[in-house]
Amino acid sequence: MPELPEVETVRRGLEPALVGARFTRVEVHRPNLRFPFPPRFAERLTGQAVTALSRRAKYLVADLSSGEALIMHLGMSGRFDVALPDGRTVSPGDFYLEGAQGQAKHDHVRFGLSNGARVTYNDVRRFGFMDLVPAADLATCRHFAGMGIEPLGNALSGEAIARLFFGRRTPLKAALLDQRLIAGLGNIYVCEALHRARLHPEAPAGSLADAAGRPTKAAGRLATIIRDVLTEAVAAGGSTLRDYVHTDGSAGAFQHTFRVYDREGLACTARGCRGVVRRLVQSGRSTFYCEVCQPG
Repeated sequence: MPELPEVETVRRGLEPALVGARFTRVEVHRPNLRFPFPPRFAERLTGQAVTALSRRAKYLVADLSSGEALIMHLGMSGRFDVALPDGRTVSPGDFYLEGAQGQAKHDHVRFGLSNGARVTYNDVRRFGFMDLVPAADLATCRHFAGMGIEPLGNALSGEAIARLFFGRRTPLKAALLDQRLIAGLGNIYVCEALHRARLHPEAPAGSLADAAGRPTKAAGRLATIIRDVLTEAVAAGGSTLRDYVHTDGSAGAFQHTFRVYDREGLACTARGCRGVVRRLVQSGRSTFYCEVCQPG
């Protein structure tokens, strides 16, 4: 599933085509994706202008001139293709290209735009979805109610981590993946951040706060490292796990700098470390860590 940096890459790729343009035609080729489309979906979009395109966790949010917001989630295999007026087609986010992905039979939604561009949503597995909600109610809608703080920006700090994790015996990696605490973190980048912070993924989350609830040095270090890892990944265009390319057709490159993720049995890349990357399974997901850099 695409994680925050990949979704941000898609947002940046879609923004020039969508923002400032009106939907002149909306085609919906099936009644549902993961969920049914909202009532009168095409009708409610047609004629509306996109005033802004933002990201909340792993969701894309398009603000509309009608006062509604179009919420889009890529699921596991969703992608957008943008046909530009000059005849070029770009794909801001081909994440897990499988044999059938990109075929026209998996084109489920097509947006015609007043600037001449055409945006097509293609989804082999149909785990993505689209919804329309009043923009004023975004924070309390069913998708975002109870969602945690964003990991990019000033909201994430050592103090915030201590406050969120205080008293929790939950393994640290599981706490970081809990979208009710911190929204948008995924498996790849949590593994990478914990390695850089030299924290064991099974350590109790509450160990990042002292007995009075104040942040430990490790909490402040982890907050900074999470932001750094995500920022680097966005700058690299995300991570290519099979064949992910972004708007200019080049592949996301962050996977070339993985320090532990998917490197089981290989030498740790930390300077001076003689450790080996190990894998363990937490809540059904593979966790990669260095047994020397991240002692239990």
